[in-house]
Amino acid sequence: MNDLSYTNSLSDAALLQQVGEFIKTRRVAQNLSQDEVAERAAISRSTLSLLERGENIALRNLLKILRVLDALYVLEQFKVVNQISPMLLAKEDEKKRKRAYRTNTQRDKDDWEW
Repeated sequence: MNDLSYTNSLSDAALLQQVGEFIKTRRVAQNLSQDEVAERAAISRSTLSLLERGENIALRNLLKILRVLDALYVLEQFKVVNQISPMLLAKEDEKKRKRAYRTNTQRDKDDWEW
């Protein structure tokens, strides 16, 4: 089963539970209390507790918590990457120079005269 089909089969509540478990595991691994993380993120301890229990919180607060826990890397999947079409890629490759060459004027200057 691939990751996409796995996440599609989970309910919103189950996904929130996973996010909460991730935050709690990350916080405990860094040996931080809920009070410490909440203070650094400028949120209430109860908001952090809600998140860790799988309850819904504001996205802005989640971002603050992720920043404090140095876990913003999880948002990399949201980055939009422009993909180039194969046809455009082939056209660009045709434009690249394949060889070095000299013009006639350069050859004349380089010729040796006896």
